[in-house]
Amino acid sequence: MEYTLMHKNTAVVDLVITDGAGVITKLLKTHDERHLPIGVHVFKSGVDRKTLNDWWLGRSIPASRAGIDFALQQVGVSTPAYLLEKCYGLSLSDQYWICPMGSGLCWENINFFTNGFSKDMGEVLFGREPGDLGEPGDSGNPGQLNLMSPDNTTDGWLRKKWIIADGKRILMKSGSDVYQQEPFNEVIASNVMCRLDINHVSYTLATDSGKLYSLCENFVTQETELVPAWRIIASMKKSNQNSDFTHFLWCCDKLGIENAEYDVAKMLTVDYIIANEDRHYNNFGFVRNAETLEWIGLAPVYDSGSSLWYNTARVGCPVESKPFKKTHDEQIKLVTDLKWFDFNAITGTEEEIRKVLEKSDDLDNQRICAIARLVFERAYQIKQMSKNVS
Repeated sequence: MEYTLMHKNTAVVDLVITDGAGVITKLLKTHDERHLPIGVHVFKSGVDRKTLNDWWLGRSIPASRAGIDFALQQVGVSTPAYLLEKCYGLSLSDQYWICPMGSGLCWENINFFTNGFSKDMGEVLFGREPGDLGEPGDSGNPGQLNLMSPDNTTDGWLRKKWIIADGKRILMKSGSDVYQQEPFNEVIASNVMCRLDINHVSYTLATDSGKLYSLCENFVTQETELVPAWRIIASMKKSNQNSDFTHFLWCCDKLGIENAEYDVAKMLTVDYIIANEDRHYNNFGFVRNAETLEWIGLAPVYDSGSSLWYNTARVGCPVESKPFKKTHDEQIKLVTDLKWFDFNAITGTEEEIRKVLEKSDDLDNQRICAIARLVFERAYQIKQMSKNVS
């Protein structure tokens, strides 16, 4: 089927997507190269279909998502990429979408920022069968799924779904076995960042069907968009002489992103304090204006749940770090300015952490106290480091 890739109301490139596979098989006409997604290359022969496909397929639900096999079975498809077409590629992270040629569709009438969306896909991803949803889809037939949903373009491996509450777009996210700790970790991480005056996404806890989840409001608006770090590093070819961190900073500089090193250093410092294991290149990024393409800065720090020894019984054991170094002890050395760090702001953190974790039915007191103590101790280690790098 033929589509035009749109950036809000700006036509970017005409393309063909193979029915049922979700893959871009042909590029037709380029309208505006400036509005191509970051990381899509342009050669003398035109827009590179491979890197455009990498970006497009990267919008789909990852194969590692909990519950994805069940959801695909209910929908009757074999790949998450198929779901992209069902929602025109619309997302709550950016302003890109695909418009069927000759359809007359416009951004104002279908975007998820100002229009409603179906909850069907989110419920199926949470394990509910179509016949149990209680409400028919837009077709009016009970059990007929309405796939017009931002859940089709949401990244991450944990169960999650978008909801609308009081007009706000809210992401609800679960925990994982054995401790179901991630939602609580999100709240703790946001509390720590609030104390340290670091720009972050605020998380709260809520119950759904007797289970606790984390909730956070979408920080992307209809005027802005998130560009994940993996798109930043894909924008330039990496030299073998450059480290991952050097390449990342070089890409930021070439794209005109200011204060990247300083802002990312704050994020890495928090990741050290909470022993975050999963700050991969899709778990942070930068915000830009979707119309002027001007960079606003590092996105509020989000998605910090895979931390605080969330999946191991050995609280305090060494854990891996991402994205620039494999250990936190090595990665924190990339931070060369800690003048901003105020250890006194951490006072009271232990009690605050205990109160959050005590809401869990899966954590015993020994584990709770160990986590609270170690966060304080790791913050103290940052204080000691600050004497040498500030």
